[in-house]
Amino acid sequence: MFDFDATLPLMALQFLLLAAVLNVIFYKPLTKVLDDRDNYIRTNNLEARERLAKAEQLTKEYEQQLAEARRQSQNVIAQAQTEAQKITAEKIAEAQKEAQAQREQVAQEIEQQKQEALSSLEQQVDAFSRQILEKLLGPSLVK
Repeated sequence: MFDFDATLPLMALQFLLLAAVLNVIFYKPLTKVLDDRDNYIRTNNLEARERLAKAEQLTKEYEQQLAEARRQSQNVIAQAQTEAQKITAEKIAEAQKEAQAQREQVAQEIEQQKQEALSSLEQQVDAFSRQILEKLLGPSLVK
């Protein structure tokens, strides 16, 4: 069935020569390209993970800074509200004191005017009483 003459070794030699040529021309460059691509992907993947980790770390830092800034702003707002309440209370107390002082001053003025009016009325009553007495008794008896 098989003829083992010189063609079999020649065919085997051709096959080995073709395999060596294909290995040098096609498989090694293809393998090199695949290895380079694999290294490139691995390197990019590693760099991406490092960047992602760094971005997550920066995000955490910024969130902490933001939380701290919020706490500080809340403290500032609370202090400002407390100070505003103190100022408001002081102004109200001051206004009440001024109002009380004005009431007292007005009461004194009213009392003074009342005294003046009473004094004036007494003088007028005295003058009218004399006039009445003079008319009733005569001017010579009244003095």
